[in-house]
Amino acid sequence: MATRPDTIETILAQAGDTIDLTARKMFGEYGLFLDGRMVALVCDDRLFVKATVPGLEILGDHELAAPYPGAKPTPLVPDAFAHQPGRLAELLRATARALPAPKPKPIGSRSARR
Repeated sequence: MATRPDTIETILAQAGDTIDLTARKMFGEYGLFLDGRMVALVCDDRLFVKATVPGLEILGDHELAAPYPGAKPTPLVPDAFAHQPGRLAELLRATARALPAPKPKPIGSRSARR
């Protein structure tokens, strides 16, 4: 089952206006991006955050689940956590800061030639 667009709208609203979070459709599901980094996936209407030490400290007790068949278990953000004002934004900011910066695309790369 693919993620519904209204689920993405709800997650973006829960993250709040103080965070520049964007969603990109990927293979029927969604990647969530902050500061050029993919910080989370939304698969089957469930929010999975990338595992980082600072993010897991904020998330606290959580379940691990595979976002899609064959994927490694990933922290699942409980609905109750996402409904706490400001908590989702805090989690996603901490996760983004802990991830490496995106690599710049080389000049003359395949996407630049199209």
